Amino acid sequence: MMITVTPASMNDRDAARELLWRLRLTQPQITQVWADSAYAGQLANWADDRLWTTLRTVTRPCGATGFVVLPRRWKVERTIGWVMNARRNVRGYERLPQHSEAHLNWALITVMTRRLTRRGRTSHWARKPPAVR
Repeated sequence: MMITVTPASMNDRDAARELLWRLRLTQPQITQVWADSAYAGQLANWADDRLWTTLRTVTRPCGATGFVVLPRRWKVERTIGWVMNARRNVRGYERLPQHSEAHLNWALITVMTRRLTRRGRTSHWARKPPAVR
């Protein structure tokens, strides 16, 4: 997961271009990116033409009313919730966007290391199969 913190004066689509460009430079093996439906259109065409990356958008189902859980989007919301457990990320204390970005990365590293060092529960794929009698 890449994080980019931008000033409030920067448009989200411009920030998305910068983020996709950085993603392509640092992780060239990633060829498909999921995004909100607000990023459809020119950004998707730009990513396909310039970066050879497919930008897939998550849209609401036709005829849906009220709250609907969108596929893939809940993962982003869940991750934001994890990052907000770090008290410093809840408020905007930092003067520079680079400082905020560093604190977000620090929070994600903390979440990752806690999950890697967790004792007790293991995933179903990590358990040994039962012995055959």
